[in-house]
Amino acid sequence: QAHLVESGGDLVQPGGSLRLSCSTSGIIPDLTPTSWYRQAPGKQRELVAAILRDGSPTYTDSVKGRFTASRDYAKKTIYLQMNSLKPEDAAIYYCYGVTGLSSGGQAYWGRGTEVIVPS
Repeated sequence: QAHLVESGGDLVQPGGSLRLSCSTSGIIPDLTPTSWYRQAPGKQRELVAAILRDGSPTYTDSVKGRFTASRDYAKKTIYLQMNSLKPEDAAIYYCYGVTGLSSGGQAYWGRGTEVIVPS
Protein backbone atom coordinates (compact mmCIF):
# COMPACT_ATOMS: atom_id res chain seq x y z
CA GLN A 1 0.00 0.00 0.00
CA ALA A 2 1.34 3.40 -0.99
CA HIS A 3 1.78 5.77 1.91
CA LEU A 4 2.17 8.73 -0.44
CA VAL A 5 -0.39 9.14 -3.19
CA GLU A 6 0.18 11.38 -6.19
CA SER A 7 -2.47 12.60 -8.59
CA GLY A 8 -2.91 15.08 -11.38
CA GLY A 9 -0.76 13.62 -14.13
CA ASP A 10 -2.20 13.84 -17.61
CA LEU A 11 -1.46 14.46 -21.26
CA VAL A 12 -1.06 18.16 -21.94
CA GLN A 13 0.04 20.09 -25.00
CA PRO A 14 3.25 22.14 -24.91
CA GLY A 15 2.62 25.42 -23.18
CA GLY A 16 -0.15 23.96 -21.07
CA SER A 17 -0.45 23.59 -17.31
CA LEU A 18 -1.01 20.84 -14.79
CA ARG A 19 -1.28 20.71 -11.02
CA LEU A 20 0.04 17.67 -9.23
CA SER A 21 -0.94 16.76 -5.69
CA CYS A 22 0.60 14.41 -3.16
CA SER A 23 -1.05 13.44 0.07
CA THR A 24 -0.41 10.85 2.75
CA SER A 25 -2.53 7.76 3.27
CA GLY A 26 -2.77 8.57 6.97
CA ILE A 27 -1.45 5.19 8.06
CA ILE A 28 1.88 6.66 9.17
CA PRO A 29 0.94 9.62 11.37
CA ASP A 30 4.12 11.67 11.11
CA LEU A 31 4.90 11.09 7.45
CA THR A 32 5.30 14.41 5.68
CA PRO A 33 5.63 14.82 1.91
CA THR A 34 8.50 17.17 1.12
CA SER A 35 9.65 16.92 -2.47
CA TRP A 36 8.86 16.20 -6.09
CA TYR A 37 11.12 14.10 -8.30
CA ARG A 38 10.70 12.99 -11.87
CA GLN A 39 12.07 10.26 -14.06
CA ALA A 40 11.92 10.24 -17.82
CA PRO A 41 12.49 7.04 -19.83
CA GLY A 42 16.18 6.17 -19.94
CA LYS A 43 17.11 8.87 -17.46
CA GLN A 44 17.88 8.99 -13.79
CA ARG A 45 15.35 10.22 -11.28
CA GLU A 46 15.96 13.89 -10.58
CA LEU A 47 14.82 16.33 -7.94
CA VAL A 48 12.37 18.85 -9.36
CA ALA A 49 11.27 20.81 -6.31
CA ALA A 50 11.54 20.57 -2.56
CA ILE A 51 9.85 22.41 0.26
CA LEU A 52 12.34 23.26 2.95
CA ARG A 53 11.69 23.22 6.67
CA ASP A 54 10.93 26.92 6.70
CA GLY A 55 8.28 26.32 4.05
CA SER A 56 10.20 27.93 1.23
CA PRO A 57 10.50 26.01 -2.04
CA THR A 58 13.61 25.27 -4.03
CA TYR A 59 13.74 24.17 -7.66
CA THR A 60 16.00 22.60 -10.17
CA ASP A 61 17.16 25.18 -12.70
CA SER A 62 15.20 23.77 -15.62
CA VAL A 63 11.83 24.46 -13.99
CA LYS A 64 12.50 27.78 -12.27
CA GLY A 65 9.94 30.38 -13.22
CA ARG A 66 7.54 27.75 -14.56
CA PHE A 67 6.84 25.42 -11.64
CA THR A 68 5.59 26.33 -8.18
CA ALA A 69 5.67 23.98 -5.22
CA SER A 70 3.47 24.54 -2.21
CA ARG A 71 2.25 22.75 0.88
CA ASP A 72 -0.98 22.60 2.84
CA TYR A 73 0.21 21.83 6.36
CA ALA A 74 -3.21 20.90 7.68
CA LYS A 75 -3.89 18.43 4.87
CA LYS A 76 -0.30 17.12 4.78
CA THR A 77 -0.44 17.62 1.07
CA ILE A 78 2.05 19.15 -1.32
CA TYR A 79 1.34 20.50 -4.75
CA LEU A 80 3.30 21.18 -7.90
CA GLN A 81 1.82 23.75 -10.22
CA MET A 82 3.43 23.30 -13.61
CA ASN A 83 3.03 26.01 -16.23
CA SER A 84 4.49 26.47 -19.70
CA LEU A 85 5.09 22.74 -19.96
CA LYS A 86 7.65 21.52 -22.44
CA PRO A 87 8.18 18.09 -24.01
CA GLU A 88 11.28 17.69 -21.84
CA ASP A 89 9.05 17.89 -18.76
CA ALA A 90 7.40 14.62 -19.73
CA ALA A 91 8.13 12.05 -17.04
CA ILE A 92 6.71 10.12 -14.17
CA TYR A 93 6.56 12.48 -11.23
CA TYR A 94 7.16 11.00 -7.80
CA CYS A 95 6.43 12.38 -4.38
CA TYR A 96 9.00 11.89 -1.63
CA GLY A 97 8.40 12.17 2.08
CA VAL A 98 9.99 11.44 5.43
CA THR A 99 8.85 10.64 8.93
CA GLY A 100 9.92 12.60 11.97
CA LEU A 101 13.21 11.91 13.73
CA SER A 102 11.39 10.21 16.58
CA SER A 103 10.16 7.68 14.01
CA GLY A 104 13.60 7.16 12.58
CA GLY A 105 13.42 9.63 9.74
CA GLN A 106 12.29 6.98 7.28
CA ALA A 107 11.91 7.90 3.64
CA TYR A 108 8.98 6.97 1.48
CA TRP A 109 8.15 7.27 -2.20
CA GLY A 110 4.82 7.46 -3.93
CA ARG A 111 4.06 5.33 -6.96
CA GLY A 112 4.16 8.25 -9.35
CA THR A 113 1.87 10.09 -11.70
CA GLU A 114 2.63 10.39 -15.39
CA VAL A 115 2.92 13.67 -17.21
CA ILE A 116 2.88 13.45 -20.98
CA VAL A 117 3.85 16.43 -23.11
CA PRO A 118 4.05 15.50 -26.79
CA SER A 119 6.69 17.09 -28.96
